[in-house]
Amino acid sequence: EEVEDASEPTKRDRSHLESTLKLNEDKPADDFSGVLQRLRKIYHSSIKPLEQSYRYNELRQHEITDGEITSKPMVLFLGPWSVGKSSMINYLLGLDDTPYQLYTGAEPTTSEFTVIMHGPKLKTIEGIVMAADSARSFSPLEKFGQNFLEKLIGIEVPHKLLERVTFVDTPGIIENRKQQERGRGLLSYPFNDVCQWFIDRADLIFVVFDPTKLDVGLELEMLFRQLKGRESQIRIILNKADSLATQELMRVYGALFWSLAPLINVTEPPRVYVSSFWPHEYHPDTHKELFLKEEISLLEDLNQVIENRMENKIAFIRQHAIRVRIHALLVDRYLQTYKDKMTFFSDGELVFRDIVEDPDKFFIFKSILAKTNVSKFDLPNREAYKDFFGINPITSFKLLSQQCSYMGGCFLEKIEKAITRELPDLLGSIGLGKKPNVLSCDITGCGETPKNRYRKP
Repeated sequence: EEVEDASEPTKRDRSHLESTLKLNEDKPADDFSGVLQRLRKIYHSSIKPLEQSYRYNELRQHEITDGEITSKPMVLFLGPWSVGKSSMINYLLGLDDTPYQLYTGAEPTTSEFTVIMHGPKLKTIEGIVMAADSARSFSPLEKFGQNFLEKLIGIEVPHKLLERVTFVDTPGIIENRKQQERGRGLLSYPFNDVCQWFIDRADLIFVVFDPTKLDVGLELEMLFRQLKGRESQIRIILNKADSLATQELMRVYGALFWSLAPLINVTEPPRVYVSSFWPHEYHPDTHKELFLKEEISLLEDLNQVIENRMENKIAFIRQHAIRVRIHALLVDRYLQTYKDKMTFFSDGELVFRDIVEDPDKFFIFKSILAKTNVSKFDLPNREAYKDFFGINPITSFKLLSQQCSYMGGCFLEKIEKAITRELPDLLGSIGLGKKPNVLSCDITGCGETPKNRYRKP
C-alpha cells in the first residue's frame, strides 16, 4: 500500500486559487437586484418594441430573454480534443476524485455541451429540462432541435465560485471530421451554429491548446472566424506546459503564435497564458514559478470579469440597442426609397429588387452615415439584407415616423434616449459608491412621465 501511495502524483496547494478568486471571503455578494430591475424595464420599454417591429431577431438570430439579462457571467472553453478543457474546470472547482468530476482522458471524451452552474446540491439536469425552464438563459437553444438538446447537459454544484459565474465545456474540435453537422444522419445537429450561440453570450472565452496539438486546420479556422469581433473576450491557453523542456516550450510558444497570427487579424493579440491547469505537481526541472504566476494571472483575469459583471451586462444591452437602432434606420431607409421610386404603373417587386441588389446606387447606407451619428464600422453587411428581405417583404414594415403613439411616444426617440442617457446613467450609478439596489430616479429616469410625442405620419 505504501508503494502504491508513493506512486500517486502529489497534488499542489490550492491556497493561491482560493485567495485570488476570493472564495474564502464571507462578505455577501453585491445586491444588484435594483439595477437588473431597471435594466429589464429599459429593455422592455425602450428597445424591444423597435426590435420586434423591425424583426431584428431574423437578421442576427439573437433574441434577448429576461433569463439572459439576469444570468451570471459565462466562461466558455473551446479548443481541439484532449487539450485539458475538462481537466481545467475540474481543477478550478476542485471536482477531482468526486462523483461529479468531468470525464477526462487521452481520447476525445466530451461529446456534449456541458453547463456547470450553481445549485444547492450536486445534480445533473437534462438539456430538454434546461431549455424548457424560462427562468434560465438557455431556453433559446430549443431552436437547434431535439437532437442537440440530447447533447446538452447541466451539472449543478454547490461551489462558491459558481455563485458568481457559469462554466460551459464544449466538445473538442476534431480536424479530420466535418464539424458543421455533428453526429450522423437523423441524429446530427448544427455544431457551428450552437458554438456561435455560446460565443455570442460568453463574457470570457478560453481557447485551450496542447503543445502536441498545434496543427491549424479548416475546423480551427472556422472557429476563429466565428470568434471575429470578440477578441477582447478571448484568452489563449497553452496547457500542459510542464510536459516540455524549456527550449522546446519556447519553440512551441513561437509556433502557436505563428499558426494563430493569420486567424486573429487585430493589432493587439489576445493574452496567452502558459501553464499546466490541473491539480498535480509540476514536473521537476520546469519553470514552476513562471507557471504559478501565469495561473494566478489567469485567475485574476477571471475574477475581473466576475467583478465587472454588471458593467459588462449594461454595456452588452447598450451595444444590442445600438445595433437594433441601426437596423431600424436601414429598414426605414429601404422602405422610404421604395415608396419614392414607386409609381402607379410600377411593378413593386422589380422596383424593390433593384434597390436591394444595389443599395449603394440609392445611397441607402451612405444616407444613414450622413444623417445620423452612426459609425461606418457598425453598419451590417449589405448582403445580409438580401436574405432578410427575402423572407420579410418590405411592404410588411412601417416607416419610423409612423411608429409613434399618443401615450407611448415614438420608438426611435425611446431607444435613442436609452442609448444616450438611461443606460449610461445606470452604468454611472454603479460606480458612484451607492448601494446598487437603491437607485435615484433623478439618475435613472424611472419616474419619467409620458410625453405627447405624437406625430402625424
